[in-house]
Amino acid sequence: QVQLVESGGGLVQAGGSLRLSCAASGSIVSINDMGWYRQAPGKQRELVATVTETGTTRYADSVKGRFTISRDDAKKTVYLQMNSLKPEDTAVYYCNAVLIVGGSYYYTPHWGQGTQVTVSS
Repeated sequence: QVQLVESGGGLVQAGGSLRLSCAASGSIVSINDMGWYRQAPGKQRELVATVTETGTTRYADSVKGRFTISRDDAKKTVYLQMNSLKPEDTAVYYCNAVLIVGGSYYYTPHWGQGTQVTVSS
């Protein structure tokens, strides 16, 4: 059994900052890509940022220069530092990790439960 637990969401004024964390736990053999996605009301879930096992990062155009993704493999944790937040960043943010569960030989994607980020104007 694998769990991804997010924290750090909340309410912030436009221009402010938040830092999201997502810790993976359970029978984990190896973690490949980790990332953050978000879903605003009435919209599809979209990629925000990902980071590979080797540290290569990728960002949505809408967050480039404002958000920074990082990971700590010793803690099995991925972070998302969000600066210069805008009202359009308001969404539920989901953590994702592609990993091998104990007893398996294949990488599979796993999701956290989501954390709400609300940016007021």
